[in-house]
Amino acid sequence: MEVKLTHAFMQAAGLGIIAGMRAFSAPVVISHVYSRHLSNELNNSPIAFIQTITSSKVFKVLAAAELVGDKLPYTPNRTNPGGLTGRFLSGALCGAAVFKASNKNPFIGGLIGGTSAIASAFGCMFLRSGLGKRTGIPDPVIGIIEDIIVITAGTALAKDL
Repeated sequence: MEVKLTHAFMQAAGLGIIAGMRAFSAPVVISHVYSRHLSNELNNSPIAFIQTITSSKVFKVLAAAELVGDKLPYTPNRTNPGGLTGRFLSGALCGAAVFKASNKNPFIGGLIGGTSAIASAFGCMFLRSGLGKRTGIPDPVIGIIEDIIVITAGTALAKDL
């Protein structure tokens, strides 16, 4: 089976990677762009809610809370079952939305986004802990660097949707 790296594939994978790093940041990108610029791309689909202004605002509040919560010492590991499930669902939702908006199979987009989110969650966890051990940089500081990467990547993806 040959996999074509289409624009939609790259967007779904990129949003999945962001979801693996910060679960609510990927839906922020999709809901912001689709609610303001692509407002009818998902009409008559089960995921049409993501293109509303209300969803956009809710996801922004949740993403801001996640940015703060990630730095707290009692925050659970991103690879625990609940964290992985949330990241997978976030990536899957965004991947499905991108594929649906591109007139492609949203199920395939959801798999790409969700799988990318899981891979990113583990990869970033190992990278973050490894950087902390090798450099002595406190984990919250590495978390802030990760936030900057997420925001920068999300902004770039939003311009490309």
